[in-house]
Amino acid sequence: MKRRYFGTDGIRGQSNIYPMTPDLAMRVGIAAGTIFHRGSHRHRVVIGKDTRLSGYMLENAMVAGFTAAGVDAFVLGPIPTPAVAMLTRSLRADIGVMISASHNPYEDNGIKLFGPDGYKLSDDLEMKIEDMLDKDMSEHLAKSENIGRAKRIDGVHDRYIEHAKRTLPRDVTLQGLRIAIDCANGAAYKVAPAALWELGADVVTIGNEPNGTNINLNCGSTSPIALQKKVDEVRADIGIALDGDADRVIIVDETGTIIDGDQLMAVIAESWADSQTLRGNGIVATVMSNLGLERFLDDRGMSLARTAVGDRYVVEHMRQHDYNVGGEQSGHIVLSDYGTTGDGLVAALQILAAVKRTGKPVSEVCRRFEPVPQLLRNVRISGGKPLEDIQVRQAIADAESELSRNGRLVIRPSGTEPLIRVMAEGDDRGQIERIVGGLIDVISSVRSAA
Repeated sequence: MKRRYFGTDGIRGQSNIYPMTPDLAMRVGIAAGTIFHRGSHRHRVVIGKDTRLSGYMLENAMVAGFTAAGVDAFVLGPIPTPAVAMLTRSLRADIGVMISASHNPYEDNGIKLFGPDGYKLSDDLEMKIEDMLDKDMSEHLAKSENIGRAKRIDGVHDRYIEHAKRTLPRDVTLQGLRIAIDCANGAAYKVAPAALWELGADVVTIGNEPNGTNINLNCGSTSPIALQKKVDEVRADIGIALDGDADRVIIVDETGTIIDGDQLMAVIAESWADSQTLRGNGIVATVMSNLGLERFLDDRGMSLARTAVGDRYVVEHMRQHDYNVGGEQSGHIVLSDYGTTGDGLVAALQILAAVKRTGKPVSEVCRRFEPVPQLLRNVRISGGKPLEDIQVRQAIADAESELSRNGRLVIRPSGTEPLIRVMAEGDDRGQIERIVGGLIDVISSVRSAA
């Protein structure tokens, strides 16, 4: 069945424009509240958000929807996505909600849903919610005496900070490290610097003055230039860049070089393998992860299991096959020993632990392999299905044949934006650039003709 609202990471779109409207948010609350109404106990939902201006609007709409369905709403305010997942379990809630569009600009917003176990919902549950959204919901409304209550929960920041700190052994401190952190003017602007400071680091913070419209604006993991400058300015040992909801992280080393999620997963996998805590004898990543990571792991007797793009699919594979390290090149890193979803701060702490343990500079610790030349370009579309066009399919087949054993080709529609993503990698950079350029031209010509 075609998904009308849910993409690879919940529901997402431009705020106050269909479908990301208060009406839809309220209906999602009613639908999810109805589906998770199991048993006779008082049901509850925890609702967090990032710092977008539209968060106020959508938060209130979702509270209205859940309470209308007879579910008590615990409102958390601005807090990272992984904290919502953690608190869903800690507060014994039946469902968790994060209102965020992650790394997107402030004009966008989204709704991410978690089950009582703290994991993102399955495709089946999302489809059940979708099936209700365009129907009359009056029969699902609670009786007057059963309407839910709403309560703002205090102290949630402290709970998450303690949770993050406990992912490190008690004898590990960050004393002696100067850390520059960019909070993307997002959900972690309070908790991330506080956690690092409490662990003993000398912390320099940027991107910690959200105003509702500056989330991810020239800052954070998708725009680390400001952090690179700050690392150089204050002579930091490391820079940490989070995204708007802090479920992903990018590292900047002491030379100003960007370290992506593939390198970070390699560091953690090697470290955990040495300490015999790595499960599955490898890691899980998506089809977008660099071939260099796969070769690095293979050389050390470890494996790389690939999934479709989206951290939910990474987590699903990890759960099914008992892996405890997985993630995406973009910096979504899931460490299932400590959480149920990507956690930028917890992943950064594991990198910092490796730096402290080895006593080596970040540039040496985090450069585990030489990436294979990789090129990713996007084609914006306004509708239609260009990937089903016969010319495009033939061009893709020709490109795959040319790369054969020397590289990889991944072409897919974005799950969060109206884009077609074209990625190719291989040992010959010139060949990769030519192949991607040719595919972009074909897809663009088909799009224009449509």
